[in-house]
Amino acid sequence: MTEKDKQTEEKIFEAATEVFEEKGMDGARMQDIADRAGINKALLHYYYRTKDHLFETVFQLLAGKMLRKFAPVFEKDLTLEEKIRFFFQQHITFMQENPRLPSFVLNEINRNPDRIKKLLKNVDFKKLWMKIEEQHKDELEKYNITIDNIPQIMSTIAAISVFPFAARGILEGIFENLGVEFDTYIEERKGFAADFVIGALQSRKASK
Repeated sequence: MTEKDKQTEEKIFEAATEVFEEKGMDGARMQDIADRAGINKALLHYYYRTKDHLFETVFQLLAGKMLRKFAPVFEKDLTLEEKIRFFFQQHITFMQENPRLPSFVLNEINRNPDRIKKLLKNVDFKKLWMKIEEQHKDELEKYNITIDNIPQIMSTIAAISVFPFAARGILEGIFENLGVEFDTYIEERKGFAADFVIGALQSRKASK
């Protein structure tokens, strides 16, 4: 691939990401993406023959970018609590950098759940759990975290991180009345969310 090809693909990727996030898969048109990228539609079709192919490429690249940020979660040199703090710091920062992404993903899950399932099918979540279990056997036992309840814990952690961005329009109106800036709230949330989850896990330990 030539340098020119790489630059064109980068422009297409950036434009497609913006258009898909703004309009969703169904609302986006290839002409919209070509216009945003500053190229003609024929050239866009040369690189990506269909909108579905382009969407899958964008989704996989975004997912890969996010997963690379979370790679330290699966390394051995952090405690479980440190990994929880790392997750919230990185995930919320990623949402700040891609503010439309949560609504985009949630809309696509509702519109076409099979498409999202297909894109995630190559992720071996059981293998990832086994790696965490191997690294943190004592901590998992201490906090009463098992393969049976990890779906509840994981989805709760994800919701705590994603919800403020998915509901930003509502929250900004509420916070305005309270004199709270949304950006300040988000920065503080990186630590607050981690403290909240760790506190909840410690409560589970106490009630075990």
